[in-house]
Amino acid sequence: MTPQVPQFPARLTDPRPVLAVGSGLWLIATVVVLIGGDRWASVLPVCLMGLVVGVLALGIFLIQRRGARRGDKGAQTGL
Repeated sequence: MTPQVPQFPARLTDPRPVLAVGSGLWLIATVVVLIGGDRWASVLPVCLMGLVVGVLALGIFLIQRRGARRGDKGAQTGL
């Protein structure tokens, strides 16, 4: 007999809040660094790359979700 594995609640598997909060925090960090001037200039590239990675992750998620809703073979399920 195979034991039943419980499913995670939907709120724990939804990537949208993580993407939104993470991107928002990188945006705040970028603004703080820009306001800080020369003192924090060395970390500006890190903040900008954090924003870029967040936008890329959101783009990949939206493309996968669109494919899953259309029923594409290669799309992930459960998005």
